[in-house]
Amino acid sequence: MSNLPSHIAIIMDGNGRWAEAQGKNRTYGHEKGAETVRAITTYCARHSEIDRLTLYAFSTENWKRPKIEVEFLMKLLERYLKSERSTYLEGNIRFEPIGDLSIFSKSLRSVIDDVQNATAQCDGLTQCLALNYGGRDEIVRAANALRENGPLSVETLTRALDCTHDVDLLIRTGGDHRLSNFLLWQAAYAELFFTKTLWPEFTTDELESIIKKFRTVERRFGGLN
Repeated sequence: MSNLPSHIAIIMDGNGRWAEAQGKNRTYGHEKGAETVRAITTYCARHSEIDRLTLYAFSTENWKRPKIEVEFLMKLLERYLKSERSTYLEGNIRFEPIGDLSIFSKSLRSVIDDVQNATAQCDGLTQCLALNYGGRDEIVRAANALRENGPLSVETLTRALDCTHDVDLLIRTGGDHRLSNFLLWQAAYAELFFTKTLWPEFTTDELESIIKKFRTVERRFGGLN
């Protein structure tokens, strides 16, 4: 396919609901969701026009969830990164985290740093995981970093953000129609697609169908074509 979106962002919603529908623990849904992450990432890596895939993995608000679920998610993330290291390298995929990582355990931060450094020379797809990420928090941190530098502009603030790349296509699974504090600045002119499919059931076929619809949209960015 030609004219693919350069930057795809996905709010991966529905892991817990999917597991509960199967009569399983919510943690089972998160494990299956990690398998979907692998499938979607490798699909995007095969299409050279897709430069960046940003996935909402853990938000600043997710700390409000039950402690046992949060602890499981931290362990799952560490296990996922360790197991996917070879997938990144074999697929020429660069791993890049965004968000405030300072709150994570020393062990998890070490794994994040290791995978990021190991894949730094990869020049194919960049898979970006939003970890302890919130769009408002990102903008506030950027503004605070620049407050000594005089008046802000769109360009200077953009350069100070965790993610400096505008989103072309933003997808949310799970049926809800909201951004949930995800890439608020970068999604200013993103095309938004919402699907009722829960994340563990989201497939590369459905992604391809959404991309085909994206390619039919006339993107004017406030002007006229």
